[in-house]
Amino acid sequence: MNFIQKKIKSLSDDNQPDYILFYLSSLLIIISILFSYSLSIYTVIYWDYEPFHFFYRQLFTGLLAILIMWTLAQINPDILIPKLGWFLFIFFLFLIVIMQFLPSSLVTESGGAKRWIRLPGISLSPVEFFKIGFIYYLSWSFHRKLTDISKQPFKEELKLLAPYAIVFGFVVFMIAVLQKDLGQVVLLATTLFIMLIFANRSWKVFASLFAIAIIGLIALILVFPHRIIRIKSWWSMVQDSVLSIMPDFVATALRIKEFPEPYQVGHSLNAINNGGFFGVGLGNGSLKLGFLSEVHTDFVLAGITEEIGFLGFLFILLILFGVIFRIFRTSRRILDTKYHLFTIGIGLMISIAFLINSYGISGIIPIKGIAVPFLSYGGSSLLSVAIAVGLVLSISRNIEQKR
Repeated sequence: MNFIQKKIKSLSDDNQPDYILFYLSSLLIIISILFSYSLSIYTVIYWDYEPFHFFYRQLFTGLLAILIMWTLAQINPDILIPKLGWFLFIFFLFLIVIMQFLPSSLVTESGGAKRWIRLPGISLSPVEFFKIGFIYYLSWSFHRKLTDISKQPFKEELKLLAPYAIVFGFVVFMIAVLQKDLGQVVLLATTLFIMLIFANRSWKVFASLFAIAIIGLIALILVFPHRIIRIKSWWSMVQDSVLSIMPDFVATALRIKEFPEPYQVGHSLNAINNGGFFGVGLGNGSLKLGFLSEVHTDFVLAGITEEIGFLGFLFILLILFGVIFRIFRTSRRILDTKYHLFTIGIGLMISIAFLINSYGISGIIPIKGIAVPFLSYGGSSLLSVAIAVGLVLSISRNIEQKR
């Protein structure tokens, strides 16, 4: 133990990590542990699990996540981040590829898609960790090839970005096509697009990439019938409010008749409404009792809001915004471009994931199976976001900052 402590100390300098970021992130993890018990009661009874089945697992994972953040915060980023960043990018991309060929005894399959590798006591989702590696790859490559290059003619700009298009195209195929996980691709694409803005590329390139992205998104929806059904189901729920302001001939053409509204989203909205301003009380939520399945995972925000109300949700939201603010604050003060871009990417990853989930459960956009950072039950999601924050903490401690 003394050797490890000395080794960590030798890798760090006299600067201190952003302890506020660490405490806020730890507080969110503690909240997730609490609600992993409160919201999982129906699942525990239905599957005849031990009463603390999910609580014990989230407790262990949460404590491990806090330890990971603290440990990474002590290490010099120049030693830590390149090695860990490349490992996350290469190794987990490799896992995403080979898991398609692994036997069903090693891979958990959902809806015909292989997304989790089954290990003793845990199911690992490689894409959660790959996202961090992908952000590191972008920040490292943009720093080397884009940030110091002045604006160029449109064709030259496209040549510069062609390798990224090839890499991202492969990622899209592996995640959106083989794993049928369009939500993660939208998250990665949005992160890539915004990081390009900070890498000082021309607006013509952004407009072209945006047009390509829209065409690609439409194609990925049209070639998979389940995505069309999901969008029609979502539209059947929101069409009345939207079409009410449209001309009659437009409303008639766009209206969908006799199509069932999304079951989960309807109960999610009921849970949010039932919570009111102060909530029904911790543990007293009713929509979790079989109406809103897996409420401790993708619909955790709805379950939380029902039990602690709008005020409680606002408190958690402020903590999460505090985490995101501290990450962007660190990014703003970093002189090294690759770390500046990396921390921006991590802040975007957390922000976009939260927006996709919260907009989905409230019916603003079609629902996507993306976990809420820090709060959703699940080892892969929690550990990956802990690693991401730990890397930002490392940067906040060791990189020279603007005065």
